[in-house]
Amino acid sequence: MRALIQRVTQAKVSTRDGFQSEIEKGYLILLGVGEEDDESSAARLWNKINKLRIFKDEAGKTNLDLASVDGEVLIVSQFTLFANTKKGNRPSFIGAASPEKGERLYEYFVELARRDVEVVQTGSFGAEMKINLVNDGPFTLWLDTDQF
Repeated sequence: MRALIQRVTQAKVSTRDGFQSEIEKGYLILLGVGEEDDESSAARLWNKINKLRIFKDEAGKTNLDLASVDGEVLIVSQFTLFANTKKGNRPSFIGAASPEKGERLYEYFVELARRDVEVVQTGSFGAEMKINLVNDGPFTLWLDTDQF
């Protein structure tokens, strides 16, 4: 699994059909599911994200985790995180999970987050979405379960 985590002061996702979700201070997580991923990948990734200490403490150091700041989470499915541009300029997404598997593991990841965080919002799986955010810092991290 791959995740692009952005520390935000606010984030909002919307679709053409009127679906909307938004959060205040916390994480916008763009989540990609690969063909090789499973529930253990989702659990490892969520545990890593949940324990990240990337919020500033009183001294201005990044020492605080999401729970310490009562942070919120917005999780948006993003299969394009598995884009491969090795051959040419048109991305291939062959490494991304099938839509069925992707949705199942996306929903599982959301369920894991909801066990630990009071406010967890989501995008609309498979829909074309617009995301507005205010990146705090800016602070953006890339995590891939193949690397930890």
